[in-house]
Amino acid sequence: MEFILVMMIIDSMTKEYFKFLNKYLATFDGSADDADAIGAAKEEAAAAIIEFVKSSDLYQCDLLDMPAVAQLEKDEKYQPVYELLKIFLTQRLESYLAFQTANSTLLQGYGLVHEECITKMRLMSLLDLSGHCSGEIPYSAITKALEINDDEVEYWIVKAISSKILDCKVDQLNQLVIVRYSCPHDFLGPYYSVMLSFLFNTWSGM
Repeated sequence: MEFILVMMIIDSMTKEYFKFLNKYLATFDGSADDADAIGAAKEEAAAAIIEFVKSSDLYQCDLLDMPAVAQLEKDEKYQPVYELLKIFLTQRLESYLAFQTANSTLLQGYGLVHEECITKMRLMSLLDLSGHCSGEIPYSAITKALEINDDEVEYWIVKAISSKILDCKVDQLNQLVIVRYSCPHDFLGPYYSVMLSFLFNTWSGM
């Protein structure tokens, strides 16, 4: 019981830390006035990415829309971290596995567990599939994208439903998943970043 309580507290703290990093990074708009300050936020931007990848509860974020995060794409030290974020938000399991093969030491250095990343990437891949289908996903598409066997499809569907990223039903006869709802990878695109910036500035001025 004590262990469960400790894990719940840690999970709550992780979410709050991620929220704080998001609010902080959203204050940078990429203007010339931000030039010096935004450069000093690279460590926080990388930390936000790692927290997102680590979390088993976060499947949405707007980090790719933030100038403070975008600067990492051309940064020698943090470019691989930025690439990892792009993989999780815009690509599928196959891309992550290729990245992991080339960057296993880097991932370990950030405390990322390969098996946990695979689990999250499979759910993200399923989410991506649902966003590109016409309401129906064939089992064959799921097994290919998630690199699983036919008899594992329903396990991952249940896992996606319990993670609240997918609302669907299974048509076993026709080997289809009927999607009613799937959460987007991001929230409101750039509008969310503007909103976070406003909230953070309001909070800072209180």
